[in-house]
Amino acid sequence: MPFISETLAQFVFDLNYQRLPETVRERSKDLMLDAIGIGFASTQFPFAQKTLDGLSFFGQGSRGVIGMDAKLNLRDTVIMNGVLIHGLDYDDTHLEGVVHASSSCFSCALSVAAEVGATGESLMTAYIAGLEVIARLGMVAKGGLHLNGLHPTGTLAAFACSLIAGKLMQLTQEQLVMAQGIALSTASSSSRQYSQEGAWTKRLHPGWGAAAGISAAALARGGFVGPKEIYEGPYSLYRTLLPNRYEQCDLTLATQDLGQVWQSSRIAIKPLPACHLVHACADAAMSLQSAYSIKSQDIKNIHALVPHQAIPIVCEPATKRRRPSSSYAAQFSLYHAVAASYLKGKLGLAEMEEGVYNDPEILALSDKVTYGVDPDSTYPEYFSGELIMTLKEGQQLKHRNAINRGAAERPIVRDDVIKKYQDNAQWAIAAVRCQTIAETVFDLEKHDARHFESLLTGA
Repeated sequence: MPFISETLAQFVFDLNYQRLPETVRERSKDLMLDAIGIGFASTQFPFAQKTLDGLSFFGQGSRGVIGMDAKLNLRDTVIMNGVLIHGLDYDDTHLEGVVHASSSCFSCALSVAAEVGATGESLMTAYIAGLEVIARLGMVAKGGLHLNGLHPTGTLAAFACSLIAGKLMQLTQEQLVMAQGIALSTASSSSRQYSQEGAWTKRLHPGWGAAAGISAAALARGGFVGPKEIYEGPYSLYRTLLPNRYEQCDLTLATQDLGQVWQSSRIAIKPLPACHLVHACADAAMSLQSAYSIKSQDIKNIHALVPHQAIPIVCEPATKRRRPSSSYAAQFSLYHAVAASYLKGKLGLAEMEEGVYNDPEILALSDKVTYGVDPDSTYPEYFSGELIMTLKEGQQLKHRNAINRGAAERPIVRDDVIKKYQDNAQWAIAAVRCQTIAETVFDLEKHDARHFESLLTGA
């Protein structure tokens, strides 16, 4: 039997644009457009300029940054674009893999394709190949990486992006195997310590993983030798990072139905700019508010049922989660998501601003929010959740979202994608430019990567 790295290498090597199902191609365009819109919006937040200031220490280059008047070298550009796409925690997620797929894969595919002068078709093909790989590698762990204090996106991006970059660099099949092996030594552990302090480092993970993958591919291109048994061996990815959960891993998921069942079509576009683990409860709060319009002072308690995996990410420590210290911290607060969604009737970027997360009425309602483990949770297949609202007079009102909005079975369709893209991109660019970019994405086969990159870059 071939090693998993060999099977993945063969899949990526053999993949061509003509073999891709039309539905997969079109879905990849939706994912690209979503990522681009978020990237533009992120340029309006302080972390964007501070990241650029830091990376500028390494000098200028030839690759452009989404929405910013800067040129960086290839790897720094990919890091920067990854920060922009992932920086608002509004980017897409493969639910079962628990990975933000496009923030690393699109950042990598865009800049490497422009670097080598690839066609739009080649960019799309490599991008889709990477989406398939990162999703499947995430599925193998069955949520274990998250539970072990790691951010799966940052950890697994290096492997997927080694194949994206290798595909665009026209590596041989054997070199694609080597690229993955080298990535085992360039990948980051991507610690989730940021979640305890409201730190910025999560934003860095997708682009950093992509840069590590590009480095691995370039070394493989030069003849550097890496191991092959990187997913199965005694010191392999999962055995090393999941020593206490390795038995629950299912290595067959990395290659099962590869090229027949397309995991990229199951990547969920986020309807809300917050951790996916709060979406079902936030939407439930909006539904209860719309249906009953109960005043907050008449509410005794709102009990949220969440997957047990959500507790250390969006519920605890409760004292910190109830009082977010930043917009980023607010995105990882179940209490804020429920309270703001109920009182505002929506949860967008504006609801993550200081004036909202420090609003006395929202803080008072968030103090009434409690949580418990959802006995009927289907995580990580779906990010389900339920709210049970108890009124001071004793009446209980409930709303459950068994399947989160944006999942494959409850998809956000193209019209929704375009609306979200426009809302995000127009934080930074004019409507005419916004429209031109969207038209180019939906017709990317007719454009080359350098032209495409040029449309996205610059102020």
